[in-house]
Amino acid sequence: MFHKEGYKIMGTAVILLIIVNLLAQTFIFTYWIRVAVLIASILLFFLVLQFFRNPKRNTEVNDVHVIAPVDGKVVVIEEVFEKEYFKDKRLMISVFMSPINVHVTRHPVGGVVKYSEYHPGKYLVAWHPKASEENERTTVVVENKVSGEILYRQIAGALAKRIVNYAKVGEEVAQGSDSGFIKFGSRVDVFLPLGTPLEVKLNQKVKGGISLLATVS
Repeated sequence: MFHKEGYKIMGTAVILLIIVNLLAQTFIFTYWIRVAVLIASILLFFLVLQFFRNPKRNTEVNDVHVIAPVDGKVVVIEEVFEKEYFKDKRLMISVFMSPINVHVTRHPVGGVVKYSEYHPGKYLVAWHPKASEENERTTVVVENKVSGEILYRQIAGALAKRIVNYAKVGEEVAQGSDSGFIKFGSRVDVFLPLGTPLEVKLNQKVKGGISLLATVS
């Protein structure tokens, strides 16, 4: 199963790779070079398919759970001052996605979208300390009846050139449902109230829509 954001790119890749191989067959007379071009084209196409895969995730909906919004590795757990929406200190969990991870973003909690903003910006490497404030990003806040307001931020990385955000203010969203997509490497930060009991550790690998980040009450 592939994400809808990838259909245009996958189609374009097929056309371009066919053209490249037709040109190779026409103008390259060395057999092993033509074969190498064909093999490289197949591998490249499979990498594109792999990037846009959208595996079905069976989220166990629970209002006291905050789940991972994306696949990747937990690279930051720290108290920070969140100055865009809360304007106070929060506990931030950052999940870094490599280009080989699934890049679908899922709602970490269910509830009503209270805030959804896009910010253009730079393309610093995703783990850079200033990436959360200076890179292209989107900020979404979902209000849950148990956990209250949970903020998560999609952040573009050095390779990411487009962030897609589906969250709209006022709509009701289900925990684990699609919230957006980030193309080609990035990270997502989740901001929790101070003192929230965590269920993950630094460098732990997580799966979006499944892995438990924290338990709130």
